[in-house]
Order: sequence, then structure tokens, then C-alpha cells
Amino acid sequence: MTSNAASHNATPMRTPLAIIIVAGCLIAMMSFGVRSTAGLFTLPLTSEFGWSRETWGLAFAVQNLVWGLIQPVAGGFADRHGTAKTLCIGTVIYAAGVLLLAYGGTELTLFLGAGLLMGLGIGIASFAVVMAAFGRAVPAEKRSFVFGIATAASSAGQFVFAPIGQQLINGFGWQNALLIFAITLLAIIPLSFFLRGKTEHQDDDGRDMPLFETLREAFKYRSYVLLVAGFFVCGFHLAFVTVHMPAYLVQCGLSPTVGSWALALIGLFNIIGSLAAGYLAGRLPKQFLLASIYLSRVVITGLFLLLPISEWTTYIFAAITGLLWLATVPPTAALVTNFFGPKYMGMLYGFAFLSHQIGSFFGVWLGGVSFDLTGNYDLVWYLGMMIGLLSAALHLPIREKRAAHFAVIAPGQ
Repeated sequence: MTSNAASHNATPMRTPLAIIIVAGCLIAMMSFGVRSTAGLFTLPLTSEFGWSRETWGLAFAVQNLVWGLIQPVAGGFADRHGTAKTLCIGTVIYAAGVLLLAYGGTELTLFLGAGLLMGLGIGIASFAVVMAAFGRAVPAEKRSFVFGIATAASSAGQFVFAPIGQQLINGFGWQNALLIFAITLLAIIPLSFFLRGKTEHQDDDGRDMPLFETLREAFKYRSYVLLVAGFFVCGFHLAFVTVHMPAYLVQCGLSPTVGSWALALIGLFNIIGSLAAGYLAGRLPKQFLLASIYLSRVVITGLFLLLPISEWTTYIFAAITGLLWLATVPPTAALVTNFFGPKYMGMLYGFAFLSHQIGSFFGVWLGGVSFDLTGNYDLVWYLGMMIGLLSAALHLPIREKRAAHFAVIAPGQ
């Protein structure tokens, strides 16, 4: 009897932090890696089924919007019910969406598979949920760098999956390539087990507020509103390049293989950029780091469009873009945690990410509209530069300090 009671009251065994980080990084790599190959399927699927570029772009715009809408819900669910359970649910939905894209063949199944189901699945099993788990498990002074590691792992997924995806398409056809990706995603389920433990049981001593009060007070905080608005632009840039750049390069006379390697290079160099951003975010003012990233994107895009498009200019553009690609994420996630504390990080980073995904919706959709109306993507390239300047300006007034309503309360007060 005594033995059973002792066993029942024993402290739950906690997963070592190193294992949590490795498992989380592998999950982020697979989740983002499969998503990053979307542009490789643009030409084969639109040619196979006669879909317009706008229809294809709108389906992925819906995906990004659904991804953003579900992210705060997924973050809040993970905060309350556990990261592992959240990731398992998302993985099953994600894989189902990829399968429907592979075997559907109609515009309806395109929007249901690539749009709704994949959007839900990616949002629920995304690296943002993994980062929220890291935020609860990692000491405050190390969070920025660990967020950088998680972001770098996502980039590694793009580097690995983009060239493999093109080889699978070339060797087995686009349909079998999607089937292989769907099966690969299921490996997230056993890995999610390792994100149990202290990532799900660590308490915070901040204010315990209901959902709507949390949101109301968060959006009263000016620095958070500016951060959320600026993150819209990041999503616009990333989604447009991911979905439309391979087709843009073919239009410029390059082979589809160049497009796949361009995406891979973005992923490779983003490993460096994400780690550097995580390191620098712990040592420099995060708002100035973010402003510099957006301004640098404007400069490199302008140079890319001014110079003749070739394999080498494409690869140089991809490498520099990779350094800036998800470099916004570690400082953004760290600012959200600084503003509100780790208890609310999953949900409130989720709302920032919703803004990112609304930007992604417009980046993908307007890319398709621009191509169908003008036969090129020039309008969206230049629009991306204009709003990049705006985002850089929005980040400058941000202040790194805890929101007053979320101030830490000492026990007993």
C-alpha cells in the first residue's frame, strides 16, 4: 500500500533538455521541410490538371491563412494540454492533406488538401508549437539562442527536402513524391513523445488571466502591436518566394533543378542566419536587429532584379536571402516572451504568427494574380520591397520590456 502511494506521488520523470531540443528540431525539420517544397509542384500539377497559376496560388494562400488562424489555437492548446498531444493531432491532419493533394485531381480537392488540411496540420504540428515548448523548458537567458536552433532546424528541412523532392519528382513522378512525403511526416508522432515532461509541467509565476483578458491586454501593448504588424511582411516575402520563385526562374530560362537548388540554398544558409540571429538577439536590441533584417531583404531583392538572371546570380541571391529568411523568428519569439512571459508564449506568439500568415496569404495569392494578369511577377517583387521598408520602420519604436499587466507576481502577493 505504501509502495503504491509512493509511486503515485512520485515526481514525473523529466526528459533531459538535450533530448527535448533534438526531438523538437527533428520535428521542425520535417514539418517545415515538406511545406517548403510547394514550389517544386507548381509546374507539374498545374500542367497535369490545367489549373491557372492564380488557382494554384490561392490554394496555398488559403493554406497559409488557415495555418495562421489555427496557430494561436494550437499554441493555447499546447500550453494547456501538452505539446505531444498537439503535435500528434497536427501530424495526422497534415499527412491527410498531402495525400489528398496527391490523389485528388480537382480544384475542390486542391483547396481541401493543400489549402484546408495541410494548413491545419502545419499550424498544429509547426515549429511554433515546438518553440513554445522550448520556451517553457529553457532558462530565460538561453531562450533566444534555442529559438535560433529551432528555426535553423526548420531551415535544414528546406535544405534537405527541396533537392530530394525534385529528385523524387524526376525519378518517381509528382504523385509518388507526395506519397513519400506523407509517410515521412508520420515520424513526427513518435518524436513528439520526447517533448513531454518538463515542457508540459513547468509553471510560471506571472498573472493567471482568462483568454480574452490576455488578448485584450496584449493588444493594448504598443510594442506588441508593432511587432505583429511588422511580421506580416516576413510572411509575404517567404510565401511568395517559396511558391513562385521556381516557376519564375523557369520563365527566366533556367531549369527546374536550379529552382530546387535555390530553395535548398535558402534553407542551408538560413541555418547560419537563424543561429546568428538567435545569438545576436541575446546581445543586441532585438527591434534594431529586426529592422536591419527587413532592410537587407529590400537591398538584396533590388540587386537581384537589376542584374541579369543567371544560375550564379540566383544562387547568390538564394544564399543571402537564406541568411535573412527565418532570421526574424528568434528575435520575434524572444520579444513576445519578454513582453508577456513564457506562460502565454504559445498563444501570443501564435497571434503574431497569424499576422505572418495573413502576409503569406497575400504574397502567394498576389503572385498568382500578377502572373495571370501581366505574364510576370514584377509587381509582387516590387511590392515586397516597398512593404519591407515599411516593416523596418515599424520595428524601430519597439521597446524591450515586460508589459505592465503581465508583470511577475511574487508568491503570496
